[in-house]
Amino acid sequence: MLFRQLYDNETSTYTYLIADEKTKEAVLVDPVIEQVERDLKLIQELGLTLRHCLETHIHADHITGTGKLRELTNCEGIVPENAQAACANRFIKDGEVLKVGDIEIKAIATLGHTDSHNSYLVNQNILLTGDSLFIRGCGRTDFQSGDPGLMYDHVTQKLFTLPDETLVYPGHDYRGHSISTIGEEKKYNPRFVGKDRASFIEQMNNLNLPDPKKIAEAVPANQKCGSVPAMV
Repeated sequence: MLFRQLYDNETSTYTYLIADEKTKEAVLVDPVIEQVERDLKLIQELGLTLRHCLETHIHADHITGTGKLRELTNCEGIVPENAQAACANRFIKDGEVLKVGDIEIKAIATLGHTDSHNSYLVNQNILLTGDSLFIRGCGRTDFQSGDPGLMYDHVTQKLFTLPDETLVYPGHDYRGHSISTIGEEKKYNPRFVGKDRASFIEQMNNLNLPDPKKIAEAVPANQKCGSVPAMV
């Protein structure tokens, strides 16, 4: 398996390139519109064919590159079940497996940050957590039908029950981290360590975070798979 972690500096977003080295089939997870040229160049250099763009959720902090990549490569745009994105080619359900060559990518519904959010378990040992679980943190729950109780349930019952050695690759990082493990996060993540459900909810309801800078443009654009109005 070929695996690459790519970064957008403006929004602190990670995009992941996953490919089967035999079939050369590839998937991009959470592409960013400003990085489409970079991502396509890498895909071409590696001799890959982009089959899918896979979203963890409808993003509020950046516009997805899926629409643009779909125009350029005829790849398939996939979003979690119940996501407000009628333009998607496909909706992926909790427990459903996407196959890319011999690679298996299993969707794990991890709601809370939004009301339609998946993490993706790649070949049983790499976990792409999107905005549900960060390295020593987690995504916010105060907009887009967020629910801190659901986040606590899904992270503790679905993600923290995976083997401790499972590698954790988040959707964002704001402090310079790139990779962790389930064991590390269970032991050191301050959002969860020592917290029961009620204290987690209280904590999340009192973060008082500012809105993401691009929320007004990103959410409606991402509901259209990254389509943005033409400049007049």
